Amino acid sequence: MDTFRIVVISDTHKDFLSLRKIAERHMQNADLFIHLGDLEEDVKKLKALYPNLPVRQVRGNCDFGSKLKTVDTVEVGGVKIFFCHGHTMMVGSGTGLLEQAAREAGCKIALFGHTHVSCCRYQEGLYVMNPGSPAQPRDGRRSYGIIDITPSGTLPYVVKLDP
Repeated sequence: MDTFRIVVISDTHKDFLSLRKIAERHMQNADLFIHLGDLEEDVKKLKALYPNLPVRQVRGNCDFGSKLKTVDTVEVGGVKIFFCHGHTMMVGSGTGLLEQAAREAGCKIALFGHTHVSCCRYQEGLYVMNPGSPAQPRDGRRSYGIIDITPSGTLPYVVKLDP
C-alpha cells in the first residue's frame, strides 16, 4: 500500500492568498485537496492558476447560487472520507448528525467546516476533523488540516499557521 496525503481547507472567505500559499506549500506532496466550502470562488481561482491540481469541494452556506453538492464522499488509499461544510448538519450544535451520516455511508473519516474552530478527534472508529479557517479563525489561530493515509494507519492533524 502506498502513502497518501490529503490537505483539507475550509472557510477561506475571499482570502485567496492564504489558500494559494497552502496549495503551493503542499502541491508537490499532496494527492488531493479538499475544500469544505465558503467560498467556491476561491477554489475556482486556484483551479485557474493550477488546472491539474486535484481538488474536491462542497458548497458552504456562503456559496450563494452554487450548484456544488452539500455533502460528498471520496475514497483515498482504501479509506472512505465523508465531507461537507456542515451547516446542513447543524454542526454549530454538535457533530452527532455528521457522525451518524458518515457512519451510515461507511466512512472512516468525517470532515466539516462552518464553525471556523479546528478540531481533530477519534471516536468509536471514526476520525472527525474540522480544519478551522486559514482566513477567519474563531479559535485564535489560522489553520488547515492534513490527513496522511499510510500502510501503518491513518493520521489526521490540524496545522496551525503563524499569526
